[in-house]
Amino acid sequence: MENAAEKIKVWFRFVPREGWLPQDTEGLWATKLSADMARVQNAPFLQDGVAEGDVVRFQTDSDGLHWAVGRVSSAGNCTIRVVPIPSGPLGRSPHAVHQRLSAFDLGGEVFSEAFPMVAFTAPAGADFAGIKALLNQGQEEGWHYEVGCGTEKWWNT
Repeated sequence: MENAAEKIKVWFRFVPREGWLPQDTEGLWATKLSADMARVQNAPFLQDGVAEGDVVRFQTDSDGLHWAVGRVSSAGNCTIRVVPIPSGPLGRSPHAVHQRLSAFDLGGEVFSEAFPMVAFTAPAGADFAGIKALLNQGQEEGWHYEVGCGTEKWWNT
């Protein structure tokens, strides 16, 4: 019988962006693949350059925390973050953001009730052109979005 894959939290360090959230670390759930590699299992809210499914290398410190030291491979997925603007048609509703993007069947998580940013994973085989068109339309109508991790296919579609 095969053992269940070990879930760990892999921590990322980064310089906080001016005018953005003050955090300088983010922990992402991952499946441990070896003593120093793991596959990321959720979309990052703050860390750029990594997406769900990517394999990262980590070092474990004396406190037992696993700190990312680099990305080993990309799963081809993209990380997209959407923040509804309170005065826009979606209000502060992350549920409304999910509904608007539901046709693309994207998995997403909400940062917090106080800051209703939704981090989505756009799978490698998703309709990137359609997602981009809807994101741009939404930006005109009342949300802000950014691409935290885009692939060559994302940028060239």
